[in-house]
Amino acid sequence: MRKKIGFLVLFLALTVIFSTEALGQRKLDEQTVADLQKTDQYAIGVSDERFFKGALNMYDFLLENGVEIKDYEVVVKGRVVADLVKGSELETFFQKYKGKVRVSICSVAMEKLNVSEEDLIEGMDPIPTWSVRILQLQAKGYNTLTY
Repeated sequence: MRKKIGFLVLFLALTVIFSTEALGQRKLDEQTVADLQKTDQYAIGVSDERFFKGALNMYDFLLENGVEIKDYEVVVKGRVVADLVKGSELETFFQKYKGKVRVSICSVAMEKLNVSEEDLIEGMDPIPTWSVRILQLQAKGYNTLTY
């Protein structure tokens, strides 16, 4: 009997350790996917590198869970703008999303950080202001999230 209980405990422990949730990979339930399908346009406003990467990873997560995406935009402001330049580590990270995800860069932040349009990673678009772009996307019916 003790061996059976020990085996059961070991089996449960291994199941928990190797479950997808334990590895940080979650699966969306059908209702959540159905709710998200009410729009196919998404925008995420970010202001640092961690959230920039997170917004791009969210794109993958939604697709992996069967959410259909027509338009996906990351709107960027703040100091991270200085890291969104040619030759940067973020340029390499962004290559996977080029042509799939639009990245809009706040020109006010660009000016403050001395980043020119020519400095930006190819495929990133300057916009007048972060806040106006978020409002514009909301007016167009995008699901929006800001960090």
